[in-house]
Amino acid sequence: MKSSEKAYTLYILKCSDNTYYTGIAIDVEKRLNEHNASDKGAKYTRSRRPVTLMYSETCSDKSSALKRELAIKRMKRTAKEGLWNCG
Repeated sequence: MKSSEKAYTLYILKCSDNTYYTGIAIDVEKRLNEHNASDKGAKYTRSRRPVTLMYSETCSDKSSALKRELAIKRMKRTAKEGLWNCG
């Protein structure tokens, strides 16, 4: 990883209406707080608070995080749940 590149984290949130939201961030804790408590959270999650972090994985750069985000958004709900219910 180049020094100018930052590691991105892909994350999946469970919303209060039992839907899932997938996104990427450099600082997941800060982003989770934004989703729950500020206008900086995604429009989708603002009306579905509170949200809970269900899954996260580190990606080497923004490009790989965006590709992984797209792949997860295309997954069926049960496949997404399999990411954190693998034990």
